[in-house]
Amino acid sequence: MNMKVFQINTVCGVGSTGRIATDLYHVLKSEGHSCCIAYGRGTAPKEVDSFKINSTADVYIHTFLSRLTDREGLFSKGATKRLLKKIQDYAPDIIHLHNIHGHYLNYPMLFRFLKNYGRPVVWTLHDCWAFTGHCAYFDYVGCQRWQSGCYDCPQLKSYPQSYGIDHSRENFSMKKELFTDLKQLHIVTPSQWLADLVKKSFLKQYPVTVIHNGIDTTVFKPTASDFRKRNGLEHKKIILGVASPWTVRKGIQDFIKLSAMIPYEWKIVLVGLSKKQLASLPPSIFGIERTNNTKELAQIYTAANVFFNPTYEDNYPTTNLEAIACGTPVVTYDTGGSPESISNRKMGSSVDKGDLESAYLTIRLLTKNVEKINDNNGYIDKDRKYRIYISLYEKFNRRNDFMQG
Repeated sequence: MNMKVFQINTVCGVGSTGRIATDLYHVLKSEGHSCCIAYGRGTAPKEVDSFKINSTADVYIHTFLSRLTDREGLFSKGATKRLLKKIQDYAPDIIHLHNIHGHYLNYPMLFRFLKNYGRPVVWTLHDCWAFTGHCAYFDYVGCQRWQSGCYDCPQLKSYPQSYGIDHSRENFSMKKELFTDLKQLHIVTPSQWLADLVKKSFLKQYPVTVIHNGIDTTVFKPTASDFRKRNGLEHKKIILGVASPWTVRKGIQDFIKLSAMIPYEWKIVLVGLSKKQLASLPPSIFGIERTNNTKELAQIYTAANVFFNPTYEDNYPTTNLEAIACGTPVVTYDTGGSPESISNRKMGSSVDKGDLESAYLTIRLLTKNVEKINDNNGYIDKDRKYRIYISLYEKFNRRNDFMQG
């Protein structure tokens, strides 16, 4: 039975969540279903049936007001009204939410509409924003207020940034009221770690399914290139890191410290740095600005001896999967869902958060193995992963038809 699925996300076709949305779109189309992606920022691939929710100016206004008031998601009323009209015109069987934060829509308007619209909703949580009063992650500061009620937020200056006003208590109450008022909601998380958090939050009344992110293994695969020769790294052992943006929470300072520990014949390569960061790197770090060229990224992953992900907060980082698919083992901190991507010792290992000495020893051990990882793409292939979504849609849609019949 053909289904019509309407996805909503901050971006379309770029970034991890944007690529997840478009990958799912293509799998749906290949199975004979219809899909439309509504997005708030940037542009969408031409081949994707998409709907841009608002203008760049509206995003800037929403961002400014959010930072001024700590009320992310309460602006963009005109844009959200157009979105709701688009949903009605499209008449989907399933509405699939991804990130509904990011300064581009009004979530109270959206959820009041969804309550009355009566169609099944699948919501993939890519972070913790849905059940906190402000932040997207709380591991770094060890905050547990989200379990009972947020107040006096210790992370006002973290995304979504606020310039001093604290409305975390009000935000928490509003989210709890709106997000627990849908009759047909199924939550999906990309990691067991996040699923366990959801079950401790005010969203615990809803069913949760873990569907690990997948990647395009026709792109991310061992890919030969002249990357080493072109950059004077032919005889170096390469420790690779990929993030955008690079922050303390992504482990940038850990790489700086690691650069002082490694011998001369090693080199750290970091992808996704800002111009300011590039200008201040120590000699043992080779920096590259962000690239949206996935083939080039696959070449860099392949050229590396080991991929190091010293993240202090993360859900289920696709960078780990991309490295593994390109044959490069991963070392990561035991943070969030990051270790879940390493299914066996050949693929890499996790160490305690912040234990740089153990990470370095593990990196040295892994680089002694000159053979690349192989035959690991089955469990991370995006088509296989996203067909699980289609099964979930079909199950949800049959139940809805029965209830309405």
